[in-house]
Amino acid sequence: MGNGNVIKLLVVGTVAYDTIETPFGKVENVLGGSALHFTNAASFFTDVGIVATVGRDFKLSAIDFLKDRNVDLSGITVGEGKTFSWSGRYGYDLNQAITLKTELNVIEEFKPIVPGHFRNAAFVFLANIDPQLQIHAINQVTTPTLIVLDTMNFWIEHKYDLLMEAIEKIHMLIINEAELREISKEHNLVRGAHKIMAHGPSWIIAKRGEYGVLMMSEKEVFLAPAFPLEDVFDPTGAGDTFAGGFMGYLANVGEVSSETIKQAVVMGSVMASFNVEDFSINRLKHLKYEEIKERYTAFKRCYEFKDIEFG
Repeated sequence: MGNGNVIKLLVVGTVAYDTIETPFGKVENVLGGSALHFTNAASFFTDVGIVATVGRDFKLSAIDFLKDRNVDLSGITVGEGKTFSWSGRYGYDLNQAITLKTELNVIEEFKPIVPGHFRNAAFVFLANIDPQLQIHAINQVTTPTLIVLDTMNFWIEHKYDLLMEAIEKIHMLIINEAELREISKEHNLVRGAHKIMAHGPSWIIAKRGEYGVLMMSEKEVFLAPAFPLEDVFDPTGAGDTFAGGFMGYLANVGEVSSETIKQAVVMGSVMASFNVEDFSINRLKHLKYEEIKERYTAFKRCYEFKDIEFG
C-alpha cells in the first residue's frame, strides 16, 4: 500500500466503525475513528501517512479513495479480532455526545509501529489514544517540526501523569474547552492554557464547538468563530477534521508562525464545517477543492471589518 517515499504529515490514531444517532437520522457501522477523520481532511493539502489498526472485519477497500489523495495506508495493521467500534447519540444540543457503547476490540492490543519512511515526517498529529501509546509514537519520530496532541476526559481522569509526560514532549495541544479546564484545573481558559504551556507546549488550541476556536500562545490570543451553517447533521469527528485541516494546511506551507497558525485555524474550521453537513466521512469524501476555497473566502468575510478612526 505504501510507496516508500518520506511523507510530510504523520497521524497516529484510530480507524473505527461508528453507529450514530442524531435528531436528523441514524446510521450504523459507518466509517469513523480519529485518524480517518483527520486524514480525510488533511489529504486535501498534503501527503499523509496513517498509523492505526483495524480488525479482520474491516473492508480496506472502503478507504482506497484516500490513495488518490497521496495518503499512504501502509501504517495500518490488521489485527486478529474486530475493529474498534463506537456508538453514540446526540440530542438537539449537538455539542455533547452521549456514548452508548464502546468496543475496543483490536485497540486493546494496539502498539503503534511507525514505518521507517514515516519517521522523518516534519508534522506529527497524535490523535486521541492512550498517552502511553502517544509517547511510544513520539519516541519513533526523528526530526519533527511540530508535534500536536489531542486527548479526552477518560485519559485525563485515568492516566493524568502519563498524559502530562506526553504533553511535555509536544509543541501544541488541541483539545476542547472542558478538557482544557480538566487538565489545568482552572475554570478560566486563558489562565488554564498558560498553566499547561508552562509544561512545554508553545500553543494551546481550545475547540469550542458551535462557538468556534480559541488559540493561545505566551504572547497571543486568537479567536475564530464557527462558520454559520443551516444544516448540521452529525458533529462526530468534527474535532479531528478540524485538526486535519489545520495540520494539513501547515504541512503544505511548511512554516509554523503566528500568521500561518491563524490561517490554519480558519482552514481547520472550514473543514470541520463541511464534516458536520453529513454523517460519517461522506461530505469530505466527495468534497471538491474549489468548495474549500469558496468557503475559506466566505469565512474570512464573516469577521473582516475596518479599523475605527478614534479621535
